[in-house]
Amino acid sequence: MNRTVRRASVVILALVLALLGRVTWVQVVEGQALAEDDKNRRNAIEQYGHPFGDIIVGGKPVTGSSEVNSGDLKYKRTYTDGSLYSAVTGYSSQVRGSTQLEGIYTDVLDGKDDRLKNPLNLVTGEHTKPGNVITTIDPKVQKAGYSALGDKKGAAVAIDPDNGEILGLVSTPSYDPSKISGSDESDTAHWNKLSADEEKPMLNRALRQPVPPGSTFKLVVAAAALEDGLYSSVDERTDSPDPYTLKGSSTVLKNESASAPCENASIRTALRYSCNTVFAKMATELGADKVREQAEKFGFNNEKQDVPVRAYTSLYPKKMDSAQTGLSGIGQYEVTATPLQMAMVSQAIAHNGKLVDPHMVSKVQDSGGSTLQSYEDGDAEEVMSEDTASQLRSAMGTVVNEGTGTNAKIPGMTVGGKTGTAQHGVDNSGTPYAWFTSYAKNSEGKQVAVAVVVEDSDAARAEVSGNGLAAPIAKKLMSAALG
Repeated sequence: MNRTVRRASVVILALVLALLGRVTWVQVVEGQALAEDDKNRRNAIEQYGHPFGDIIVGGKPVTGSSEVNSGDLKYKRTYTDGSLYSAVTGYSSQVRGSTQLEGIYTDVLDGKDDRLKNPLNLVTGEHTKPGNVITTIDPKVQKAGYSALGDKKGAAVAIDPDNGEILGLVSTPSYDPSKISGSDESDTAHWNKLSADEEKPMLNRALRQPVPPGSTFKLVVAAAALEDGLYSSVDERTDSPDPYTLKGSSTVLKNESASAPCENASIRTALRYSCNTVFAKMATELGADKVREQAEKFGFNNEKQDVPVRAYTSLYPKKMDSAQTGLSGIGQYEVTATPLQMAMVSQAIAHNGKLVDPHMVSKVQDSGGSTLQSYEDGDAEEVMSEDTASQLRSAMGTVVNEGTGTNAKIPGMTVGGKTGTAQHGVDNSGTPYAWFTSYAKNSEGKQVAVAVVVEDSDAARAEVSGNGLAAPIAKKLMSAALG
């Protein structure tokens, strides 16, 4: 063999070895990643090649599967009352993937979860029957909230305080996931329309739209003051001038009503009339660190609030001067909260100071109804003493019976709440957010905690209030939950 042939042979051998090495690398090292890549068409063909399992609400499926007449994707997702439950289910699209419960439990709902497989499936290669996801949502509560919000932009959350079960999770405006679940032109057109809509109907406002909580945050400040011992009871008079100049600034803070008895008012009276001066001064006296500590016990600044859909973080700022701390005491400055978060505040107050992790899935089951995973009562954590919780319930009752929250009264039930009207935008130019957070208890001892925010409505700016817009919605959710 001459030198030229030998060199050519070496080069060819090197190329063959390189090719074998690359193939081995792709199969062994990159194979799993390539198999799971969203752009791998085979994944979509497998996922949409069989009927899905279902998401269950109130014992009935709110999802389904429809056989497609053409193409290699044989089935697509369908939804019953899609707009009503989209904040719970999310969507499953042949083209755009899955979100929320559809996304979190994809492997259960399409049969790929290893817990669903049996030895016969492994031998025959037969497709595993998919499982189902059982939610905690009460259809009566969900429908009541969705109907009450109507054309308004906003959200509502209802929670059972005793076990953390989310009974209602509503976001408006909404959308029908059935219209974007396929891959034809109409699905694409509807997706483009939703994506371009300035009202953002696909945004889950209940979990993923933190906004200034306004005066509903005064409950957090009141809890901090009672827990710290700054005041011994909700009926002790405070040291609160009216008006109040924010410490370290020349900004004079006034109250919504000049006739409200806010000067040196007790916590009960200050909640009843929603006195800004009292709670701004109280937050300043406590200091940002103590208010933040109490807020974080309720769930603020938690970056991993999963229900199991991850909620956006509700924020209590970590760096503020005295004036900013005062504004934070009335739920302004850079304080933000989701409706879920403010429902959690009322939840802990209603449950004797213990916060139970909120969740909207109770069980994951296989096709035969056997439980694969159970989410019983969430973990409970004490965020305030029983005495503090009892006093706050009493003061919230005064708000509903005699104060700014009278539109939430329900005959035959004990109801407590707190209104809020939160300013936002450049120089507070935006339409204020109307808030209401509350709890209710019926004669049988059953309870519910609720939070409602109305971001926008057809009401004139001067008519926007927590009692006028949000409290009637909360009342309907509470009534539906307690009968």
